[in-house]
Amino acid sequence: MPNELEIWQFIASRLEKRKAVMLLVVGESSGSSPGRAGYKMAVGSDGELVGSIGGGLMEVNLVEQSRAILSEPPAVAGGLSPILIEQEHRKKAEHPSGMICSGRQTVILKQLDPNDLDPVRNIINRLEQRSSAAFEISNSGFRIIENTKETSPFHFSMTSDDEFVYREKIGHKHELIIVGGGHCALALSEIAAKLDFRVSIFDDRPELNTIEKNGFADEITIIDSYENISEHIAGGEDTYIVVMTLGYKFDDVVIRQLVGREFEYFGVLGSRAKMKTLLIALEKDGFPADALSKIHTPIGLPINSHTPEEIAVSIAAEIIQVKNA
Repeated sequence: MPNELEIWQFIASRLEKRKAVMLLVVGESSGSSPGRAGYKMAVGSDGELVGSIGGGLMEVNLVEQSRAILSEPPAVAGGLSPILIEQEHRKKAEHPSGMICSGRQTVILKQLDPNDLDPVRNIINRLEQRSSAAFEISNSGFRIIENTKETSPFHFSMTSDDEFVYREKIGHKHELIIVGGGHCALALSEIAAKLDFRVSIFDDRPELNTIEKNGFADEITIIDSYENISEHIAGGEDTYIVVMTLGYKFDDVVIRQLVGREFEYFGVLGSRAKMKTLLIALEKDGFPADALSKIHTPIGLPINSHTPEEIAVSIAAEIIQVKNA
């Protein structure tokens, strides 16, 4: 699936040619819906499209509806007001989508015209510069919010029976912090970048060749010592951390400083025997058992992985499992 930047660049290219574009965004979803909040796609007036809101017959129908709207003058199509479409993925639902996966989702169709070019360019600049802001779609229009106080990446609410507000933070919604920059970190960085995580790496080895090869991470920080790692990592909502340092001694240093902080996911690479010994030692030194129990180790889903690439797949799968729970 194209990333956020590609979708907005596609929209900008059409608006610059003074052509209308339909932006489709999943505002909210539940159950087994194929589309999740924030999934989006853009449909051009010539039928070309980019992105996805979940695929299947549901998506095909909404693309056709978008093309039909774009083929009409704004006055005929109902102007540029956004359209809210409720869909249930059951045969006998009140608003069936044509799918039977039993979930539901709300899709927003917002027709953008050349007057929307400035906010679209603003979004592109934010994505390229990795600066924070949010965009909003409502019955009042489409706009940028410079200083959003939203803690969640997405917000959708009905303000009346026929009016709504949808807000979305611009840029990466999740951050993956990798402590240790070896071969497994390199492989995990590549996968996580494709999953649209913001990837940060910390290591104390400036000449490490896998650090030099890593063009997937958004930020690489070489620190003097892992003894200072807590000064660099605050934790927080939507933050995932994976510890994969050079060995047991360094893992111990990192865990002692970070355990108990708020992370969506805290995983440590290591054998079952090694990690059992380490966690027992930490508990004897007074670290709370409940905090230690939240550490995912042995890390990753059990798929009998061996190579760095296989290990990275297992870790990424476990992170996705936690993220989508």
